[in-house]
Amino acid sequence: MDAIPDTMRAIDPEAPGGPEVLIVVDRPVPRPALGEVLIRVAAAGVNRPDVMQRQGRYPPPPGAPTILGLEIAGTIVAVGEDVGMEQIGQRVCALVAGGGYAEYAVAPAGQCLPVPESLTMIEAAAIPETLFTVWTNLFERAYATEGDVVLVHGGTSGIGTMAITLCGLFGIDVIVTAGSPEKCAAALRLGAAHAIDYRAEDFVARVREITGGKGVAAVLDMVGGDYLPRNLQCLGDDGRHVSIAVQRGLEATIPIFEIMRRRLTITGSTLRARDTGFKALVADELSRTVWPHAEQGRLKPVLDRTFPLDQAADAHRRMEAGDHVGKIVLTVGAMGD
Repeated sequence: MDAIPDTMRAIDPEAPGGPEVLIVVDRPVPRPALGEVLIRVAAAGVNRPDVMQRQGRYPPPPGAPTILGLEIAGTIVAVGEDVGMEQIGQRVCALVAGGGYAEYAVAPAGQCLPVPESLTMIEAAAIPETLFTVWTNLFERAYATEGDVVLVHGGTSGIGTMAITLCGLFGIDVIVTAGSPEKCAAALRLGAAHAIDYRAEDFVARVREITGGKGVAAVLDMVGGDYLPRNLQCLGDDGRHVSIAVQRGLEATIPIFEIMRRRLTITGSTLRARDTGFKALVADELSRTVWPHAEQGRLKPVLDRTFPLDQAADAHRRMEAGDHVGKIVLTVGAMGD
């Protein structure tokens, strides 16, 4: 095991701005606290909240690093108190509250999942954020279950492609929206039951047509704003609507009596600010219910493109352009660790 250095390369912008603020700087290597592990990072996933944090619209929660990055894969090289020394040398991927765009990052031990032989480090780094998000919202908050039909917006995003994958594993038909015929075709290839080009068609009318007027059991929405009342029109009786982002606005006007008459549920969540205890419980549930599919090669992320750490600006430009299908990943260290 190589000695752990005192400093590391990281992306830690001094001020908000455009992608050009994402330059590599030297930062102290963090030290694992109680219940934490130190991971030598091989790869880090790029997510929409990273872009928003860079723009100054999504500050990290109290106590989280200012270094960008919410998911990583790598090798455990040190442990804090209350973590067994046998963890050192293990290949893991982890959900973190920040710090991922760096050569080393700390993670709560309970938020780590082992990287099986069936996954590369790049693939493993592309899983935690979307897996935790889709599982807690579509499966736990919206109670999606085998035989359901659900609607997911942004079908070719990281969230959308993970939703398609998980729904395929658990016997759920997923209708997605996407912004071009090419993206709709990509979503269908990935396993979506139907894909609606929202620029060319009214997704409310199409959902009604697809479901024979019954509507869907659940909607996973990252759009917000005026999409919310339209999403409610897509729901069947007793349907559940889950908001996870607000790209089109923070407010919406909703038909209260319609919600009462059809017994609809409107809920939502944010993941990053939840405490480590909650995330550890989710990780434990995922390890039992979903991770066997990863170990058997049935759960793999959809990868769009990789960039080295010093090209993080280009990775953010790629995400902001909106042309990607699946996950964008930064490569940081040795993949064979």
